[in-house]
Amino acid sequence: MKKISFYKGRLAFWYLIIIGFSLSYTPALANYSLKNNLAVTQQHQVQGTITDGTNPLPGVTIAIKGKRNTTTISDFNGQYTLAVAGTDTLTVSFMGFKTALVLINGRKLVNIQLHEDITSLQEVRVNTGYYSVKESERTGSIAKITAAAIEKQPVTNVLATMQGRMAGVNISQATGMPGGGFSIEIRGQNSLRLDGNNPLYVIDGVPYSSQDIGSTYTSGNLPGQNSPLNSINPNDIASIEVLKDADATAIYGSRGANGVVLITTKKGKVGTTTFTTNYSNGLGQVAHFMHLMDTPQYLSMRREAFANDGVTRYPSSAYDVNGTWDQNRTTNWQKQLLGGTANYTNLQSSLSGGSQHTQYLLSGNYSKETTVFPGDFEYSKGSGHFNLNHESDNEIFKVNFTAGYTVQRNNLPSIDFTRDAITLVPNAPSLYDAMGNLNWENNTFNNPLAKLEGKIKGQTQDLITNILLSYDLGAGFIAKTSFGYTDLQQNQKTVLPSTSYNPAYGLGSEVSALFSNTIHRKSWIAEPQLNWNHAVGKLKMETLAGATFQQQNSDQLVSAAEGFANNSLIENPASAAHYLILNSDETVYKYQAFFGRINLNWHGKYLLNGTGRRDGSSRFGPGRQFATFGALGAAWLFSNETFVKDKLRFLSFGKIRASYGTTGNDQIGDYQYLDTYGTSGNTYQGISGLQPSRLFNPDFGWETNKKLELALETGFWNDRIFTTVAWYRNRSSSQLVGIPLPGTTGFSELQANLDAEVQNSGIEISIRTVNFQSKKFSWISNFNLTHIKNELLSFPGLEGSTYKNQYVIGQPINIVKMYHYTGLHPTSGIYQFEDFNGDGNLSAADDKKSIQNLSPNYYGGFQNQLRYGNVQLDFLFQFVKQLNFNENYRMGMPGTMINQPEAVTAHWQSAGDSGPYQSYSNSNAQKRAANIRYTQSDAAIGDASYIRLKNVSISFDLPQKWTKKLLCKLSLQGQNLLTISPYKGLDPEFISSGYLPPLRVISSSLQVTF
Repeated sequence: MKKISFYKGRLAFWYLIIIGFSLSYTPALANYSLKNNLAVTQQHQVQGTITDGTNPLPGVTIAIKGKRNTTTISDFNGQYTLAVAGTDTLTVSFMGFKTALVLINGRKLVNIQLHEDITSLQEVRVNTGYYSVKESERTGSIAKITAAAIEKQPVTNVLATMQGRMAGVNISQATGMPGGGFSIEIRGQNSLRLDGNNPLYVIDGVPYSSQDIGSTYTSGNLPGQNSPLNSINPNDIASIEVLKDADATAIYGSRGANGVVLITTKKGKVGTTTFTTNYSNGLGQVAHFMHLMDTPQYLSMRREAFANDGVTRYPSSAYDVNGTWDQNRTTNWQKQLLGGTANYTNLQSSLSGGSQHTQYLLSGNYSKETTVFPGDFEYSKGSGHFNLNHESDNEIFKVNFTAGYTVQRNNLPSIDFTRDAITLVPNAPSLYDAMGNLNWENNTFNNPLAKLEGKIKGQTQDLITNILLSYDLGAGFIAKTSFGYTDLQQNQKTVLPSTSYNPAYGLGSEVSALFSNTIHRKSWIAEPQLNWNHAVGKLKMETLAGATFQQQNSDQLVSAAEGFANNSLIENPASAAHYLILNSDETVYKYQAFFGRINLNWHGKYLLNGTGRRDGSSRFGPGRQFATFGALGAAWLFSNETFVKDKLRFLSFGKIRASYGTTGNDQIGDYQYLDTYGTSGNTYQGISGLQPSRLFNPDFGWETNKKLELALETGFWNDRIFTTVAWYRNRSSSQLVGIPLPGTTGFSELQANLDAEVQNSGIEISIRTVNFQSKKFSWISNFNLTHIKNELLSFPGLEGSTYKNQYVIGQPINIVKMYHYTGLHPTSGIYQFEDFNGDGNLSAADDKKSIQNLSPNYYGGFQNQLRYGNVQLDFLFQFVKQLNFNENYRMGMPGTMINQPEAVTAHWQSAGDSGPYQSYSNSNAQKRAANIRYTQSDAAIGDASYIRLKNVSISFDLPQKWTKKLLCKLSLQGQNLLTISPYKGLDPEFISSGYLPPLRVISSSLQVTF
């Protein structure tokens, strides 16, 4: 057998030599045999320039139709060269443009103009994490935005880029402070736990924890200030996909219960080496101030209040009216404390390029923000991003490596002045004395700027890296393995020196304090996968099987130090007289799963997609650690039916899709099922003792979310009008909450699965229209609208539990129970409320029965993109219909030494007055009690609906005849420019009272590419 094999191989070898010899003389033989057709078949060089009608397009792929491995890429100037035959046809393709087929016809110079592909949505591929699918063939609900929308927004948090742009995704800003966080809800609140509604974030295939990394001891009173998502640079993002329904999220199992946010960073592209840098600078200010009383109005209120109380001689502490303070002085404290200008600076540079088989991208970013508060405070961030793609010459083996590293530094005040700016009386003394020192006005004035001595100092370092290996096994099989690693470290301090107190108190560094929070969180994940794609006749089948192995280790140390010999030593805990460990935790979270998918496509008309996942989590006890989740999605592309093509030619696309499945939730923290112990803080014979902190519950298990969706997608007139209408219903049961226990047990609650069920249902509408399209001018609009209804379906034993004052069956879970305000008493002018049980007494337990729903009724956005030649205008209107706490919430009693909204001047003075505010008082107990109930009544809830011009971007591409070899773009961008709302507070988006609202930001930028 070896001998026969040898001779066969030797014969083949001689055949190769003969063929090679013949091929080396191909021109001569061709000249001899095809003398008359030389121009048609002989290879020659064709060259030309590829443009979009105005500018050259680098990185365009030019291939010969029907011939593999005969491609080239246009260079920086859009020029290309390729060896072709006279009868060949060029296939010219570039992302975002329609593919062009160009006949050579013997030409040597072929210039090509590509046209933007703004209507063919069906061919766009969307990422689902473990696989990608064409828009026309997806069976799940996925919303997407790309870098084109992200780069037009002067923001630093990735969630800000999504506001108003996605149906079913509700995002609100927590604070206008630099580096502030955002909250996100995907199709409503599923869990009764406030921290149980976060989606899963996946960055380039690596799950990224959304758990807060801060501490109440070191974050001051700044909400959302420790969001780990601040580490992600928006300028590095290529696209964001949000997975919403069961078909899209079930493959993530327990982690996809509240939706999945997939963040894909930018990758290297084929083409010549290109360097791009973008510098932007902007200004930010508070967009709207409240209308508060001026000095004459305020003093009139104060004097009337004392008169109503029968006080004829003002107390010595009433500095505002007894003559101690200047009664002709008027200060707008909102402008004094919040009226500064924040500066925004951002520098982004990248280097990219590569051949057909290897591409790379290296980018760096630096950004800095200051505050609108007095003082020198800033938040800065620097990041680096690297990507490398490589494939073998035979395109069998592929590797993709991505790494990102971010360093954040903040030096921010430990206090937010917003509450002071609203309540400080208008004739209060100036902030500084004649010598430029803080003014205490002879110890009659608590100067708010003294709080600026307290600072929050922090540094966060974050590494995210991932490598994906892929190998084509042949016969439709592809093996993949993904490895990811994250490492986050934060060191945050709150410094409270003695200089923040009035010097008259005589306090020294012995009262100075330092709070420190050190956290280190690292995780790794490995996901082997096997894909198999196969076609049999009209049936195409895609299958996927894989496993996930993940581990996260976290440790946190929170400490307090007090009493220093000198304030210069305050950041050194070893110099403190007293040092206390407030919290010391070390946790390990382990997760493993097996998942699979099968997708069937029959003749491009009928689609069936099944996904499943078997999850295991260390957060549950033995016997409860594993659970199975899955979903089934189906779609009918009825526009591909012959009868539709013949009869409804105006319909370019039509699809009906449906999905149903289950996902889980384990967002409860670690070791919640165990009986755990903590340090008691007490010592016995010098040894610190332990005390039980949690009871053991072996039946603690998974929260379950059942999702159902029906949707219709249609495109008209070549998709110039494209619509999506979806109805969904999510039901979440086995709620992971604490069940209250009697005090005699020694524990306040037991972690368990509460037999309660929450439902979210709603309708989502998305419309995209190409209003006008020509060579020079185009106008595209995008509209989305979400109507949502949240409801507590069941809660056995609710009336007998401590939750009875918080929830109502049949009502949303985001409600507040309040007193029902009925008006003013006609003779006393005091607020009146409904006595629901008729016992003659008002109590919170029995009479807070007015239910107010704070969840949005509907929300959405309206985006437009207009392009004329080299100029492009983009703008987005965001709108929300909702109720929220109004200016009466947490309002001090009118008449006391606190400023009031200007509307309070309309108050009761004599019998018959309608108010609406009660008569002024400074000390009347009955009026004080009524005012407290008033702030806790439905009178403190108002219409907080708004329409906001969320974003505007104008850009101009300089003609290349001006810039020669440079590509230059000038841009002007604005954020939160205009808000139309009946709301009387600082900002209708803002729920938290007493915090800085989102700022109005205007920035300009210059982008240069060469």
